[in-house]
Amino acid sequence: MRTFAFALALTLSAVLCAQETPADKPVPEGFVQIFDGKSLEGWDGDPTFWSVQDGCITGISTSEKSVQYNTFLVWEGEVADFELLIDFRLYNHNSGIQYRAFLNPGKPWSLGGYQGDIAGQPHMGIVYGENFRGILSERGNKTLLKDGKKTVVESIGDKNDLLKAVDLEGWNTYRIVAKGNVCTQYINGVKMSEVVDEDDVARASGLLGLQMHVGPSMKVQFKNVFLKKF
Repeated sequence: MRTFAFALALTLSAVLCAQETPADKPVPEGFVQIFDGKSLEGWDGDPTFWSVQDGCITGISTSEKSVQYNTFLVWEGEVADFELLIDFRLYNHNSGIQYRAFLNPGKPWSLGGYQGDIAGQPHMGIVYGENFRGILSERGNKTLLKDGKKTVVESIGDKNDLLKAVDLEGWNTYRIVAKGNVCTQYINGVKMSEVVDEDDVARASGLLGLQMHVGPSMKVQFKNVFLKKF
């Protein structure tokens, strides 16, 4: 019964996606479009979980096809200093946008590095270090990473007030800007978190990926993916 209910939910959500997905946006000046809205050309991931549905990059796991470890749809390019704009909708569970990332040996499509977290109330908008030092900056904080320590150097805002800018059940736009050792994350135009990374392990460049998280059955979608390199 539970499997049937989840399958029904996926069917209904696909219909809703077709109805609610924002119209394709024009490519902003200075950006390039890295998802064509029709195929996963230029991306690499486990086809068990990733596909294109209703013009969206779509990640789905089920009880029959479960994620054994966090797996990513990886863009076939690298980013150093960049700005990324991407629309996302999380139907349930946990996802994220990985950047300046590295591959984890022995685990296909597994990444580590900085992540713009996509989750519920606790972690939406934080800078997370996937296989890379854990939580790097909470929502509402500008955090300095130095000598293995994390120090909040500035308050961006109250974490609960910032969360009000996010539609936890609908579409949102993530904006990630990485310049030098500073990584700044915005959702729907509102600054959520920032990291100044002065640690020896700070990453200046790497891969870009979208996350399917281990755990319960889930669904996440992305669209309007625009990248500008500095």
